[in-house]
Amino acid sequence: MHLVQTMAYVDETPWHGLGNHLAPHQPLEVWAEQAGMNWKIEESEVRFVAGATGLGSIHAFPEQMVLYRSDTKAPLSVVSSRYQVVQPAEILEFYRDLTEVGGFELETAGVLKDGKKLWALARTGQSVSLKGRDKVNGYLLLATACDGTLATTAQFTSVRVVCNNTLAIALGDSTGAVKVPHRSQFNAQAVKRQLGIAISSWDGFMVRMKALSERKVSAEASEAYFRRVLTYQANHTTDGSIATANDSAIRAVQALFAGRGKGATLASASGTAWGLLNSVTEFVDHQRRARSDDHRRDAAWFGAGATLKQKAWDEAIKLIA
Repeated sequence: MHLVQTMAYVDETPWHGLGNHLAPHQPLEVWAEQAGMNWKIEESEVRFVAGATGLGSIHAFPEQMVLYRSDTKAPLSVVSSRYQVVQPAEILEFYRDLTEVGGFELETAGVLKDGKKLWALARTGQSVSLKGRDKVNGYLLLATACDGTLATTAQFTSVRVVCNNTLAIALGDSTGAVKVPHRSQFNAQAVKRQLGIAISSWDGFMVRMKALSERKVSAEASEAYFRRVLTYQANHTTDGSIATANDSAIRAVQALFAGRGKGATLASASGTAWGLLNSVTEFVDHQRRARSDDHRRDAAWFGAGATLKQKAWDEAIKLIA
């Protein structure tokens, strides 16, 4: 069962092999159609039938609204009447000026969980090659959900080309994201103004990536790093069962770091703090146990996997402090 209902992409086939392949530089209208985002979120007040037999009178509950798809009429969620909807078209429209004049290029867009979650991902045009061969590209992700699981979130993300690993670009002490809760109106231009700080943050991020790729680590230091990053699972149990899973995760990332990981033998990653970090991101993005590839990607971008990658980044930065 795929969480991804529809999506479109340019360049490489995405993680699960699904989706409609587009030629580069397509207009947003083509993206909307091919990504399955050419519908609207409609709203209706909640009504219920009073009476056990189902033949009773119909009453309204005006404090709540049902959100549903305009095309299939499929229900999406029940929300407060104060809820501010962000439409699929707004997610794509956010990128119009960025792609037409800003040098950005849409790379994937689509619908998760029957329309409850929507996203688009664009390359910013910024990239760096560490030690000449290890290329990392900058991206901007915009995502929203109408089931209460996610504020509308604009986030700078980097993707390491050799293994397609994602890492949010940390902005100082924040997470590099602008989040607009659904009780507020989504103002695309205001969000882009806030992200103005983040475009320049690529330079700081690049400096840190380079420093990580220069920082050699011993076997003892790498073992200690993985234990610090992956001890989160041991906190919830006294019987040791989850701690065992934690050990297997540590073994998995150690194997990736030792040469099994994609790009692990590049000069930038072999025996370095950058290699440590990418062993964890590859594990989270591609190997961590999940019900499906889609559940893993959802967690890697928005959930527990994203938290784990942030922890891996924070611990790596301590090694170059």
